[in-house]
Amino acid sequence: MRAPGYAARRPAFRRLDLRRLITHDFPLKAAAFAISVLAFVAVAESTQEAVVAFRVPVERPADVPSGYVFRGVLGEVTVKLHGPQPDIAKLGPADIHPVPDLAQVDLGRNDVQNVVLRVPLGDTSVMAETDPPTVPVRIEKLVSRTLTVQVRFANDPPRGFQSGSPSLSSSEVRITGAQSLVASVAAVFATLRFGDTPIDISASADAVPVDAAGNTVEGVQSDPPAVQVNVPVLSTTSTRTVPVLWSLRGAVATGYWISRVTTDPIAVQVQGTPDKLAPVDRIDTAAIDVSGLTANRSYRVPLLLPDGISLLQPTDATVGVTVIPLSGTRPFPVVAVQVTGAAAGLVGETDPATVSVTVAGPAATLAALGPNDVTASVDASGKGTGSVPADIVLKVPAGVTVISLQPARVTLTMRSK
Repeated sequence: MRAPGYAARRPAFRRLDLRRLITHDFPLKAAAFAISVLAFVAVAESTQEAVVAFRVPVERPADVPSGYVFRGVLGEVTVKLHGPQPDIAKLGPADIHPVPDLAQVDLGRNDVQNVVLRVPLGDTSVMAETDPPTVPVRIEKLVSRTLTVQVRFANDPPRGFQSGSPSLSSSEVRITGAQSLVASVAAVFATLRFGDTPIDISASADAVPVDAAGNTVEGVQSDPPAVQVNVPVLSTTSTRTVPVLWSLRGAVATGYWISRVTTDPIAVQVQGTPDKLAPVDRIDTAAIDVSGLTANRSYRVPLLLPDGISLLQPTDATVGVTVIPLSGTRPFPVVAVQVTGAAAGLVGETDPATVSVTVAGPAATLAALGPNDVTASVDASGKGTGSVPADIVLKVPAGVTVISLQPARVTLTMRSK
Protein backbone atom coordinates (compact mmCIF):
# COMPACT_ATOMS: atom_id res chain seq x y z
CA MET A 1 0.00 0.00 0.00
CA ARG A 2 1.46 3.32 -1.19
CA ALA A 3 1.88 6.04 1.22
CA PRO A 4 -0.56 8.88 1.06
CA GLY A 5 0.51 11.60 -1.33
CA TYR A 6 2.49 9.24 -3.58
CA ALA A 7 0.68 10.37 -6.66
CA ALA A 8 1.53 13.95 -5.89
CA ARG A 9 5.25 13.15 -5.45
CA ARG A 10 5.63 11.11 -8.77
CA PRO A 11 7.80 12.83 -11.38
CA ALA A 12 5.94 14.23 -14.28
CA PHE A 13 7.02 12.44 -17.62
CA ARG A 14 6.08 14.01 -21.00
CA ARG A 15 5.52 11.87 -24.09
CA LEU A 16 8.23 12.38 -26.84
CA ASP A 17 6.73 13.74 -30.10
CA LEU A 18 9.07 12.60 -32.95
CA ARG A 19 7.03 14.20 -35.67
CA ARG A 20 7.20 17.57 -34.02
CA LEU A 21 10.93 17.11 -33.43
CA ILE A 22 11.55 16.63 -37.15
CA THR A 23 9.25 19.26 -38.56
CA HIS A 24 10.14 21.98 -36.05
CA ASP A 25 12.45 24.54 -37.79
CA PHE A 26 12.69 22.25 -40.81
CA PRO A 27 14.08 24.83 -43.28
CA LEU A 28 17.04 25.60 -41.04
CA LYS A 29 17.74 21.94 -40.47
CA ALA A 30 17.53 21.15 -44.22
CA ALA A 31 19.94 23.95 -45.06
CA ALA A 32 22.44 22.74 -42.49
CA PHE A 33 22.22 19.23 -43.90
CA ALA A 34 22.79 20.43 -47.46
CA ILE A 35 25.84 22.42 -46.41
CA SER A 36 27.28 19.35 -44.70
CA VAL A 37 26.78 17.24 -47.84
CA LEU A 38 28.41 19.86 -50.09
CA ALA A 39 31.35 20.17 -47.74
CA PHE A 40 31.78 16.43 -47.78
CA VAL A 41 31.67 16.32 -51.57
CA ALA A 42 34.16 19.20 -51.83
CA VAL A 43 36.58 17.47 -49.50
CA ALA A 44 36.19 14.23 -51.41
CA GLU A 45 36.78 15.94 -54.77
CA SER A 46 39.77 17.91 -53.51
CA THR A 47 41.60 14.68 -52.74
CA GLN A 48 40.60 12.86 -55.95
CA GLU A 49 43.29 12.48 -58.65
CA ALA A 50 42.32 13.26 -62.27
CA VAL A 51 43.98 12.65 -65.66
CA VAL A 52 43.25 14.62 -68.85
CA ALA A 53 44.95 14.74 -72.26
CA PHE A 54 45.13 17.47 -74.91
CA ARG A 55 46.49 17.50 -78.47
CA VAL A 56 48.42 20.78 -78.79
CA PRO A 57 51.12 22.25 -81.09
CA VAL A 58 54.75 22.38 -79.96
CA GLU A 59 55.91 25.99 -79.64
CA ARG A 60 59.24 27.39 -80.78
CA PRO A 61 61.57 28.14 -77.86
CA ALA A 62 62.31 31.74 -76.97
CA ASP A 63 65.67 30.99 -75.31
CA VAL A 64 67.75 30.22 -78.43
CA PRO A 65 71.42 31.03 -77.62
CA SER A 66 72.84 34.18 -79.18
CA GLY A 67 74.62 33.49 -82.48
CA TYR A 68 72.52 30.40 -83.23
CA VAL A 69 69.30 29.75 -85.09
CA PHE A 70 66.59 27.20 -84.31
CA ARG A 71 65.32 24.91 -87.09
CA GLY A 72 62.74 22.15 -87.06
CA VAL A 73 59.17 21.23 -88.00
CA LEU A 74 57.67 20.83 -84.54
CA GLY A 75 54.10 19.64 -85.25
CA GLU A 76 51.76 18.55 -82.45
CA VAL A 77 52.08 16.28 -79.41
CA THR A 78 49.70 14.80 -76.86
CA VAL A 79 50.09 16.32 -73.37
CA LYS A 80 48.73 14.27 -70.46
CA LEU A 81 48.06 16.10 -67.17
CA HIS A 82 47.95 14.42 -63.73
CA GLY A 83 46.75 16.19 -60.59
CA PRO A 84 43.87 17.04 -58.25
CA GLN A 85 40.51 17.28 -59.98
CA PRO A 86 39.87 20.97 -59.13
CA ASP A 87 43.31 22.03 -60.46
CA ILE A 88 42.95 19.93 -63.59
CA ALA A 89 39.50 21.38 -64.25
CA LYS A 90 40.98 24.88 -64.48
CA LEU A 91 43.29 23.97 -67.38
CA GLY A 92 42.45 23.88 -71.08
CA PRO A 93 44.42 23.56 -74.37
CA ALA A 94 45.16 27.31 -74.31
CA ASP A 95 47.08 26.84 -71.03
CA ILE A 96 49.37 24.09 -72.40
CA HIS A 97 52.60 25.25 -74.09
CA PRO A 98 55.07 22.43 -74.75
CA VAL A 99 58.53 23.67 -75.88
CA PRO A 100 61.87 21.93 -76.60
CA ASP A 101 64.25 22.06 -73.66
CA LEU A 102 67.29 23.72 -75.22
CA ALA A 103 69.37 23.20 -72.07
CA GLN A 104 69.99 19.65 -73.35
CA VAL A 105 71.14 20.68 -76.86
CA ASP A 106 74.75 20.06 -77.92
CA LEU A 107 75.73 23.32 -79.65
CA GLY A 108 78.80 21.64 -81.14
CA ARG A 109 76.61 19.53 -83.43
CA ASN A 110 75.17 20.74 -86.71
CA ASP A 111 72.78 17.85 -87.36
CA VAL A 112 69.33 16.82 -86.14
CA GLN A 113 69.02 16.16 -82.39
CA ASN A 114 66.10 14.66 -80.48
CA VAL A 115 65.31 17.12 -77.70
CA VAL A 116 63.07 16.44 -74.66
CA LEU A 117 59.91 18.54 -74.39
CA ARG A 118 59.00 20.47 -71.27
CA VAL A 119 55.57 21.86 -70.38
CA PRO A 120 55.69 24.95 -68.12
CA LEU A 121 52.73 25.06 -65.69
CA GLY A 122 51.93 27.62 -63.01
CA ASP A 123 50.39 25.01 -60.69
CA THR A 124 53.05 22.76 -59.18
CA SER A 125 50.43 20.22 -58.10
CA VAL A 126 49.80 19.30 -61.74
CA MET A 127 52.30 17.10 -63.57
CA ALA A 128 52.60 16.95 -67.38
CA GLU A 129 54.04 14.37 -69.75
CA THR A 130 54.19 14.45 -73.56
CA ASP A 131 53.77 11.78 -76.20
CA PRO A 132 56.20 11.61 -77.93
CA PRO A 133 58.58 12.82 -75.24
CA THR A 134 61.04 14.38 -77.75
CA VAL A 135 61.05 16.29 -81.04
CA PRO A 136 63.78 16.43 -83.71
CA VAL A 137 65.35 19.90 -84.01
CA ARG A 138 68.53 21.53 -85.30
CA ILE A 139 70.47 24.31 -83.59
CA GLU A 140 72.87 25.78 -86.12
CA LYS A 141 75.34 28.62 -86.07
CA LEU A 142 74.16 31.90 -87.56
CA VAL A 143 76.59 32.73 -90.38
CA SER A 144 76.84 35.28 -93.18
CA ARG A 145 78.21 35.46 -96.75
CA THR A 146 78.50 38.21 -99.31
CA LEU A 147 77.32 37.44 -102.85
CA THR A 148 77.01 39.39 -106.08
CA VAL A 149 73.45 40.17 -107.14
CA GLN A 150 72.56 38.77 -110.57
CA VAL A 151 69.75 40.27 -112.63
CA ARG A 152 67.42 37.92 -114.48
CA PHE A 153 64.28 38.59 -116.48
CA ALA A 154 60.94 36.86 -116.13
CA ASN A 155 60.02 37.56 -119.78
CA ASP A 156 61.45 38.82 -123.06
CA PRO A 157 61.56 42.48 -124.04
CA PRO A 158 59.09 43.74 -126.67
CA ARG A 159 59.71 42.57 -130.23
CA GLY A 160 62.53 44.49 -131.90
CA PHE A 161 64.18 45.44 -128.60
CA GLN A 162 66.66 43.93 -126.15
CA SER A 163 68.02 44.70 -122.72
CA GLY A 164 71.17 46.69 -122.14
CA SER A 165 73.58 46.33 -119.23
CA PRO A 166 71.76 46.52 -115.86
CA SER A 167 72.99 48.87 -113.14
CA LEU A 168 72.20 48.20 -109.50
CA SER A 169 72.05 50.37 -106.39
CA SER A 170 74.01 47.63 -104.61
CA SER A 171 75.97 45.03 -106.59
CA GLU A 172 76.44 42.82 -103.51
CA VAL A 173 74.21 41.67 -100.66
CA ARG A 174 75.02 39.96 -97.39
CA ILE A 175 72.98 36.84 -96.71
CA THR A 176 72.52 35.58 -93.14
CA GLY A 177 70.97 32.39 -91.78
CA ALA A 178 71.60 28.87 -90.55
CA GLN A 179 74.99 27.51 -91.59
CA SER A 180 73.62 24.70 -93.78
CA LEU A 181 71.13 27.01 -95.49
CA VAL A 182 73.70 29.70 -96.23
CA ALA A 183 76.05 27.03 -97.63
CA SER A 184 73.32 25.87 -100.05
CA VAL A 185 72.90 29.33 -101.59
CA ALA A 186 74.40 29.35 -105.09
CA ALA A 187 73.33 32.84 -106.19
CA VAL A 188 71.23 35.88 -105.34
CA PHE A 189 68.77 36.92 -108.06
CA ALA A 190 66.92 40.17 -108.63
CA THR A 191 64.11 39.31 -111.04
CA LEU A 192 62.56 41.93 -113.32
CA ARG A 193 59.76 41.89 -115.89
CA PHE A 194 59.64 43.85 -119.14
CA GLY A 195 56.53 45.86 -119.88
CA ASP A 196 54.54 45.81 -123.10
CA THR A 197 56.11 49.07 -124.23
CA PRO A 198 59.84 49.52 -124.95
CA ILE A 199 60.74 51.79 -122.06
CA ASP A 200 63.74 51.56 -119.76
CA ILE A 201 63.20 49.62 -116.53
CA SER A 202 63.76 51.32 -113.20
CA ALA A 203 62.37 49.20 -110.38
CA SER A 204 63.06 47.78 -106.94
CA ALA A 205 63.54 44.01 -106.94
CA ASP A 206 63.83 41.60 -104.03
CA ALA A 207 67.29 40.06 -103.56
CA VAL A 208 66.30 36.37 -103.45
CA PRO A 209 68.83 33.66 -102.43
CA VAL A 210 68.51 30.50 -104.55
CA ASP A 211 70.17 27.08 -104.60
CA ALA A 212 71.93 25.39 -107.51
CA ALA A 213 68.57 24.31 -108.96
CA GLY A 214 67.24 27.87 -108.88
CA ASN A 215 64.85 27.25 -106.00
CA THR A 216 64.39 29.92 -103.32
CA VAL A 217 66.25 29.10 -100.08
CA GLU A 218 63.78 29.88 -97.29
CA GLY A 219 65.10 31.00 -93.91
CA VAL A 220 67.97 33.10 -95.32
CA GLN A 221 67.80 36.89 -95.03
CA SER A 222 69.36 39.34 -97.50
CA ASP A 223 70.83 42.71 -96.52
CA PRO A 224 69.68 44.83 -98.21
CA PRO A 225 66.50 42.83 -98.86
CA ALA A 226 65.91 44.63 -102.18
CA VAL A 227 67.98 46.53 -104.75
CA GLN A 228 67.15 49.24 -107.23
CA VAL A 229 67.79 48.07 -110.79
CA ASN A 230 67.96 50.20 -113.94
CA VAL A 231 67.96 48.46 -117.32
CA PRO A 232 68.04 50.29 -120.65
CA VAL A 233 65.81 48.81 -123.34
CA LEU A 234 67.62 49.11 -126.68
CA SER A 235 66.49 48.78 -130.24
CA THR A 236 68.08 45.84 -132.04
CA THR A 237 68.73 48.09 -135.03
CA SER A 238 71.58 49.73 -133.07
CA THR A 239 73.23 46.46 -132.08
CA ARG A 240 75.03 43.71 -133.92
CA THR A 241 76.37 40.24 -133.15
CA VAL A 242 79.92 39.63 -134.36
CA PRO A 243 82.41 36.76 -133.82
CA VAL A 244 85.35 36.93 -131.41
CA LEU A 245 88.73 36.11 -133.01
CA TRP A 246 91.82 35.20 -131.04
CA SER A 247 95.23 36.74 -131.62
CA LEU A 248 98.46 34.81 -130.89
CA ARG A 249 102.12 35.82 -131.08
CA GLY A 250 105.32 33.86 -130.54
CA ALA A 251 106.09 30.19 -131.22
CA VAL A 252 105.51 27.15 -129.04
CA ALA A 253 108.44 25.01 -127.92
CA THR A 254 110.37 22.96 -130.47
CA GLY A 255 108.72 19.61 -131.09
CA TYR A 256 105.22 20.93 -130.26
CA TRP A 257 102.42 22.44 -132.29
CA ILE A 258 99.10 24.16 -131.61
CA SER A 259 96.27 21.79 -132.44
CA ARG A 260 93.31 23.93 -131.33
CA VAL A 261 92.38 27.43 -130.15
CA THR A 262 88.98 28.23 -128.59
CA THR A 263 87.32 31.45 -127.41
CA ASP A 264 84.58 31.95 -124.87
CA PRO A 265 82.39 33.68 -125.80
CA ILE A 266 82.57 32.83 -129.50
CA ALA A 267 80.50 35.93 -130.36
CA VAL A 268 79.44 39.15 -128.67
CA GLN A 269 76.80 41.81 -129.16
CA VAL A 270 78.14 45.27 -129.83
CA GLN A 271 76.30 48.57 -129.98
CA GLY A 272 76.90 51.92 -131.55
CA THR A 273 75.61 54.28 -134.18
CA PRO A 274 74.78 52.71 -137.55
CA ASP A 275 77.78 54.34 -139.27
CA LYS A 276 80.14 52.97 -136.61
CA LEU A 277 78.64 49.48 -136.69
CA ALA A 278 78.69 49.09 -140.47
CA PRO A 279 82.41 48.24 -140.86
CA VAL A 280 82.61 46.01 -137.78
CA ASP A 281 82.66 42.33 -138.78
CA ARG A 282 84.62 40.89 -135.83
CA ILE A 283 86.10 41.73 -132.43
CA ASP A 284 89.73 40.73 -131.76
CA THR A 285 91.20 39.69 -128.45
CA ALA A 286 94.36 41.22 -127.05
CA ALA A 287 97.45 39.39 -128.32
CA ILE A 288 98.46 36.26 -126.39
CA ASP A 289 102.14 35.26 -126.15
CA VAL A 290 102.56 31.46 -126.56
CA SER A 291 106.37 31.47 -126.78
CA GLY A 292 107.88 28.21 -125.49
CA LEU A 293 104.50 26.69 -124.60
CA THR A 294 104.61 22.92 -123.97
CA ALA A 295 101.19 22.26 -122.35
CA ASN A 296 97.54 23.31 -122.67
CA ARG A 297 96.70 26.70 -121.17
CA SER A 298 93.81 29.16 -120.81
CA TYR A 299 94.17 32.94 -120.97
CA ARG A 300 91.69 35.60 -119.88
CA VAL A 301 92.18 38.66 -122.07
CA PRO A 302 90.26 41.83 -122.89
CA LEU A 303 88.48 42.48 -126.18
CA LEU A 304 89.74 45.24 -128.47
CA LEU A 305 86.82 47.50 -129.42
CA PRO A 306 86.90 50.05 -132.24
CA ASP A 307 86.18 53.69 -131.39
CA GLY A 308 82.49 54.37 -130.88
CA ILE A 309 81.67 50.68 -130.30
CA SER A 310 80.77 49.17 -126.91
CA LEU A 311 79.71 45.75 -125.68
CA LEU A 312 76.06 45.20 -124.87
CA GLN A 313 77.16 42.95 -122.01
CA PRO A 314 80.70 43.92 -120.90
CA THR A 315 82.96 40.88 -120.66
CA ASP A 316 86.47 39.57 -121.23
CA ALA A 317 87.30 36.59 -123.40
CA THR A 318 88.76 33.26 -122.28
CA VAL A 319 91.10 31.82 -124.92
CA GLY A 320 92.08 28.16 -124.66
CA VAL A 321 95.26 26.98 -126.44
CA THR A 322 95.72 23.23 -126.92
CA VAL A 323 99.36 22.17 -127.51
CA ILE A 324 100.41 18.64 -128.45
CA PRO A 325 103.85 17.21 -129.19
CA LEU A 326 104.85 16.56 -132.80
CA SER A 327 105.05 12.82 -133.49
CA GLY A 328 107.50 11.01 -135.75
CA THR A 329 109.62 7.91 -136.19
CA ARG A 330 113.29 7.11 -135.72
CA PRO A 331 115.22 4.06 -136.88
CA PHE A 332 117.84 2.22 -134.88
CA PRO A 333 119.29 -0.04 -137.63
CA VAL A 334 121.95 -1.80 -135.56
CA VAL A 335 120.89 -2.85 -132.07
CA ALA A 336 123.11 -5.52 -130.50
CA VAL A 337 121.27 -8.56 -129.13
CA GLN A 338 122.24 -9.40 -125.57
CA VAL A 339 121.96 -12.91 -124.06
CA THR A 340 120.55 -12.92 -120.50
CA GLY A 341 119.89 -15.65 -117.95
CA ALA A 342 122.62 -18.06 -119.13
CA ALA A 343 123.51 -20.85 -116.70
CA ALA A 344 126.91 -20.90 -115.03
CA GLY A 345 129.65 -22.28 -117.31
CA LEU A 346 127.68 -21.51 -120.46
CA VAL A 347 127.93 -18.65 -122.90
CA GLY A 348 125.50 -17.75 -125.67
CA GLU A 349 125.51 -15.95 -128.99
CA THR A 350 122.83 -15.15 -131.54
CA ASP A 351 122.56 -15.29 -135.25
CA PRO A 352 122.18 -12.58 -136.39
CA ALA A 353 123.99 -10.67 -133.66
CA THR A 354 122.04 -7.44 -134.26
CA VAL A 355 118.48 -6.42 -135.13
CA SER A 356 116.93 -3.33 -136.76
CA VAL A 357 114.36 -1.36 -134.73
CA THR A 358 112.11 1.56 -135.68
CA VAL A 359 110.32 3.49 -132.93
CA ALA A 360 107.65 6.23 -132.91
CA GLY A 361 106.78 9.00 -130.46
CA PRO A 362 106.87 12.75 -129.81
CA ALA A 363 109.53 14.47 -131.86
CA ALA A 364 111.16 16.01 -128.80
CA THR A 365 111.38 12.62 -127.09
CA LEU A 366 112.78 10.88 -130.19
CA ALA A 367 115.43 13.56 -130.61
CA ALA A 368 116.65 13.02 -127.06
CA LEU A 369 117.11 9.23 -127.40
CA GLY A 370 120.67 7.88 -127.06
CA PRO A 371 122.13 4.67 -128.55
CA ASN A 372 121.62 2.79 -125.27
CA ASP A 373 117.95 3.80 -124.84
CA VAL A 374 116.75 1.02 -127.16
CA THR A 375 117.95 -2.46 -126.15
CA ALA A 376 117.31 -5.98 -127.48
CA SER A 377 117.82 -9.27 -125.62
CA VAL A 378 116.99 -12.99 -125.63
CA ASP A 379 116.36 -15.06 -122.49
CA ALA A 380 118.64 -18.11 -122.11
CA SER A 381 117.18 -19.23 -118.78
CA GLY A 382 117.00 -23.04 -118.61
CA LYS A 383 118.78 -23.48 -121.96
CA GLY A 384 121.53 -26.07 -122.32
CA THR A 385 124.24 -26.39 -124.99
CA GLY A 386 122.97 -26.34 -128.55
CA SER A 387 121.05 -24.06 -130.85
CA VAL A 388 117.41 -23.07 -130.49
CA PRO A 389 115.21 -20.27 -131.92
CA ALA A 390 114.59 -17.39 -129.48
CA ASP A 391 112.25 -14.34 -129.48
CA ILE A 392 113.70 -10.84 -129.22
CA VAL A 393 112.68 -8.76 -126.16
CA LEU A 394 112.88 -4.97 -126.67
CA LYS A 395 113.02 -2.22 -124.06
CA VAL A 396 112.26 1.41 -125.00
CA PRO A 397 111.67 4.58 -122.90
CA ALA A 398 108.21 5.67 -121.75
CA GLY A 399 106.26 7.54 -124.41
CA VAL A 400 107.98 5.63 -127.21
CA THR A 401 106.45 2.71 -129.10
CA VAL A 402 108.06 0.07 -131.36
CA ILE A 403 106.60 0.00 -134.84
CA SER A 404 109.14 -2.32 -136.52
CA LEU A 405 111.55 -5.11 -135.43
CA GLN A 406 113.63 -7.11 -137.94
CA PRO A 407 114.10 -9.95 -137.34
CA ALA A 408 111.71 -10.72 -134.50
CA ARG A 409 113.38 -14.14 -133.84
CA VAL A 410 117.03 -15.20 -133.89
CA THR A 411 118.96 -18.45 -133.43
CA LEU A 412 120.42 -18.78 -129.92
CA THR A 413 123.51 -21.01 -129.64
CA MET A 414 124.69 -22.04 -126.16
CA ARG A 415 128.18 -23.51 -125.60
CA SER A 416 130.56 -24.17 -122.73
CA LYS A 417 133.03 -21.51 -121.80
